[in-house]
Parts: sequence; C-alpha cells; structure tokens
Amino acid sequence: MGFEAHSRLLDPGQIRRAMTRIAHEILEGNRGASDVALVGIAARGDDLARRLAGEIGRIEGAEVPEVPVGVLDITFYRDDIGLRAEAPEVHETRIPFDVTGKTVVLVDDVLYTGRTIRAAMDALMDLGRPRSIRLAVLVDRGHRELPIRADYVGKNVPTRADELVRVLLEETDGVDAVEVGEVVP
Repeated sequence: MGFEAHSRLLDPGQIRRAMTRIAHEILEGNRGASDVALVGIAARGDDLARRLAGEIGRIEGAEVPEVPVGVLDITFYRDDIGLRAEAPEVHETRIPFDVTGKTVVLVDDVLYTGRTIRAAMDALMDLGRPRSIRLAVLVDRGHRELPIRADYVGKNVPTRADELVRVLLEETDGVDAVEVGEVVP
C-alpha cells in the first residue's frame, strides 16, 4: 500500500508559522508558560511538542524555565486495538514530570475522528490529575465521531472521509510538508 498525494496543504514555511502562532496562543491562553507542560502523542505529536517548546522558549526568553515536554504512547488505550489487521506499533511513554496540577497541552499532528485524543486523555489520566487538558494540532481535518475540539489549530482543512492527510516532519521524514491524498495499491 502506498500514498498518492493530490495536493500539498502546508510547506515548511507555513508549518513554521503555524507552530509560532500556536505557541503564541498557548502563552496568551495560559498567561505565560509557568504551569504548562506539552505532551506529544507518539509518533509525530512528540516532534511537534518539542518544536512548540522551542518556540515558546524563544518567545519567552532565557529568563523563563523551559516548558516540560513528554511523549505519550496510546497504543493500548485505543478502542480499535483488536479490530486492526496489522499489529500495532508500540512506542515508549516518556513523561519525566508530574502532570498533576499542570495545564497539559496534548499535541498531535492531525485531528480526525477524535478517538486518538480520547485514548490520549485516558492514558494521561492514568499518570496523574492535570488541572486542565488542552489540545494543539497541526491539522484539523473534520469528520469527528466524538465530541472533541482542538484549542489550538495550525490549519483547518475540510477533507473527504476517503482522503488521507499525511504529515511529514524533518525529524522523521527529512522534510516538512502536509499533503492530502489517497491510499493506492
């Protein structure tokens, strides 16, 4: 199975600007970054969370402590784990801080049905009791199946349900891009 892109939604400059805007919105919405922690959903959300932490640090300056960043694996919290034909890819959860009492911003690449975010919230709650949970996504493509909404969005992209949105990141793919396309045999 492969992927055939129909169009490019975001290029490297647009991704960088979206991340800068989201960082500013996080800071404005939380009156700074003092009690904020970023938790990226493996596998691309963690790269985006690290980028956001860097951008927040750049905006806030050296006098403000770094925003803590963690990685969350939701594999065994998914509601479709027994329904998939292929074996799930398991990642490591690494959250080197206590989430209790913090505003945790979950970070993911694409928001689609909302099921990944529901699983992430369940996994996060097993680690502690955050004061609040917010959601930052690079792309919101619609087609929600659960009542979940992103607080911070890089780009809203109306898609057809049969289309795929692919996020490519420099850290994992060697290039920054967001494409819309379809699976091809």
